[in-house]
Amino acid sequence: MHEMSLLKDLLRKIEEISAAQGDAPIVEVRVWLGAFSHISADHFREHFEQATVGHVAENADLEIVESDDESNPNAQEIVLESIEFGA
Repeated sequence: MHEMSLLKDLLRKIEEISAAQGDAPIVEVRVWLGAFSHISADHFREHFEQATVGHVAENADLEIVESDDESNPNAQEIVLESIEFGA
């Protein structure tokens, strides 16, 4: 499934960024769903919550921005826009 490989890539990026920040707690993750990413915000949220059990992003708030711009060069992607770290 295309969306599952995108989710795995996203989680790997989050782990790398977290490690670079000294494994500070993650309080929020913001993602952008391209028009052709083939996953709704609700479906993505469900998969994200399941995939982050035991992960550095477990319990982080998830903010999702959905795009309907089919001409965007990232229209097939799920893009990590930002991560907010806590104290």
